[in-house]
Amino acid sequence: MPSSLSESRESQPRASAPHDRPVQLLDPSGRRVPHAPYDDYVADVSGDQLASLYEDLVIVRRLDVEATALQRQGELGLWPPLLGQEAAQVGSARVLRPDDFVFSSYRENAVAYCRGVKLTEMLNVWRGTALSGWNPYEVGMATPAIVIGTQALHAMGYAVGAKLDGEDSVAVAYFGDGATTQGDVNEAMVFAASFRAPVIFFCQNNQWAISEPVTLQAQRPIADRAPGFGIPSVRVDGNDVLAVMAVMRRAVEQAREGGGPTFIEAITYRMGPHTTSDDPSRYVDPLEREEWAGRDPLARVEAHLREAGGLDDALAASIARRADEAAAEFRAGCTEQVDPPPLTMFDHVYAEPHRGVDEQRRQFGEYLESFEEGVN
Repeated sequence: MPSSLSESRESQPRASAPHDRPVQLLDPSGRRVPHAPYDDYVADVSGDQLASLYEDLVIVRRLDVEATALQRQGELGLWPPLLGQEAAQVGSARVLRPDDFVFSSYRENAVAYCRGVKLTEMLNVWRGTALSGWNPYEVGMATPAIVIGTQALHAMGYAVGAKLDGEDSVAVAYFGDGATTQGDVNEAMVFAASFRAPVIFFCQNNQWAISEPVTLQAQRPIADRAPGFGIPSVRVDGNDVLAVMAVMRRAVEQAREGGGPTFIEAITYRMGPHTTSDDPSRYVDPLEREEWAGRDPLARVEAHLREAGGLDDALAASIARRADEAAAEFRAGCTEQVDPPPLTMFDHVYAEPHRGVDEQRRQFGEYLESFEEGVN
């Protein structure tokens, strides 16, 4: 590990240009495609391990569908669907160690599942029963960042801290293509390159920044931006869970060995709305959506496993049952939540007592009491 964070520019690794074509190891039909040097990074992935990844994909999609239904039925205030982006999230998250730390935006529910977040805890914020979903230190993942791009700075800072502490853990910042226009993401890359921070910037390019197409803000591949900061970058088929795993493993390896940050652009597609308050039929070409449906991340793994003899009808049915059980737990955990007492919203604003917050608590308490007096 370098002895100083103020290393000269000459000591920085040369930033690599993105591949002309995204890294792909499984094509949309499920056929295995060779792609050096990434083949070596998944050479140890057995049929059983790939089947386990497939199970993850099935379960997180089932949970996503259930959460969308819960919102439509009035049980959740909002939900950000991840339909179509399962492989990008599962393939990258399953590479990480427990002591690594994830900083996500609001759509990385599959990452949360892989990090061990309890199903009910994924719903707290969207149900409105908590100001934060889970304890970040129990699972190595910060709670969702709603403000676009802020988590990139948090990840960079955490990574610098890990480096100063002599740890070989890495930090990962997940964000969408729209966030790359935000100053926070670009500023995070400046600092990450300067300090050779062990951080991975993982961009899920799902083709849409809410209702605006990615081509409006990016005239070239988004991954082309990172080398300008001195950060090597790579583009990967974000609907190919095996390729995502390979690319992520290489980036993590480089970070652990002191090689600094990597920028990954996972090319995928948001098959549903931006959130459940959005109507994509107003701006999405149905033919484009149909084309991307043919690149479904679950279908290609299933096709590959069936061809290789790693998945039969019995195993597929067993996985489907487990997904349904998870969805049932998800729903029960949502509908059985109890609204917290109103004044508890002030409990964790600061770690230590704060006079300003105490005064706000007192005023709000008096306000609530006024309703009781009116009723009596």
